[in-house]
Amino acid sequence: MSALTHRLAIFAPAAGSIAVAALLSVSFLAGPTASASPPTQTAQAVSKSGAGEATATEPETVEQRITNLHTELKITATEEAKWNEVAQAMRENAATMEKLAAERTTQAPQGMTAVDDLKSYEKFAQAHVDGLKNLIASFGTLYNSFPDEQKKDADKVFQSFGQKGRAEHS
Repeated sequence: MSALTHRLAIFAPAAGSIAVAALLSVSFLAGPTASASPPTQTAQAVSKSGAGEATATEPETVEQRITNLHTELKITATEEAKWNEVAQAMRENAATMEKLAAERTTQAPQGMTAVDDLKSYEKFAQAHVDGLKNLIASFGTLYNSFPDEQKKDADKVFQSFGQKGRAEHS
């Protein structure tokens, strides 16, 4: 595990809500220095696999997460337009992280100074914060439109995902 990936893995739980971070970008939590698939390849992989669960060796793609959350949150036809805004925010956030990861892989690690490494981490952290702001705005609108029972279900979905995420990082 690279120093950057390790710091990101430590940073994610400290952010307060691993579930929201997972909505932001699965590839971010999996390790942005890893080779990330371009969004078109991700979409193709999902269409081939039928948007099923991620395997033990492959992290869940953003398209898989969108599909799974749509089901888990029980999005209705009347909520679909607001959901589409959430899904678009998730896609944009994943694309931003993939772009940063691709930029990072073009840099020779032995040529990076400690300061360069920290600046790279800062870019990921800032993109994470900016993406969360974007996601919170769209998800907040959707969540506020939910009836009380659906809000309770959504809260459980996020809480259970956070517990799974913490167990995986332990």
